[in-house]
Amino acid sequence: MEVFENDIRHCVDVLRQGGLILYPTDTIWGIGCDATNEQAVEKVYQLKKRCEQKSMIVLVTEERDILQYVAAPDMQLFDYLDTCQKPTTVIYENAIGLATNLVNQDGTIAIRICKDDFCRHLIKRFQKPIVSTSANLSGDLAPATFRQINHTIINGVDYVVQWRQKETTENSPSALIKWNNGKAEVIRN
Repeated sequence: MEVFENDIRHCVDVLRQGGLILYPTDTIWGIGCDATNEQAVEKVYQLKKRCEQKSMIVLVTEERDILQYVAAPDMQLFDYLDTCQKPTTVIYENAIGLATNLVNQDGTIAIRICKDDFCRHLIKRFQKPIVSTSANLSGDLAPATFRQINHTIINGVDYVVQWRQKETTENSPSALIKWNNGKAEVIRN
């Protein structure tokens, strides 16, 4: 953990002040903010030049976090997620306790239980869920490595994490599902 402790400290300070971070996740690099802070969420939309009707993902660390931000989720879903090899984001109905401009008009929210060490430490230290949206301008391809991130994004955040910037392995976004009546409806593999 010492290898990224400095990044964690800076990120938590920025997040507490309603700022934006650029950070590595269990999938691709993301723009992050406090998922309960409407002003911070608005800053992400503005930076990405994205309309608020396009939703963003929220990262948490535990199944019990889902129970805090989703009213009455189907508990069978967690058994399904245990079988997934790839990081999987789930679209849940009945979001609660999150920034209103983060929740879809139909009341749904996309949440992923993150397994990445850096993200888990960050979220646990911050003690709130964090937005994770691809580090690209709206309409551009999601960057597979840090080097592919547009300088507008890098210059538009309040803190850029140093951890994993030099990695060359190209990563891809998470799988995306919606859970309907005990079955996964795959939206993105």
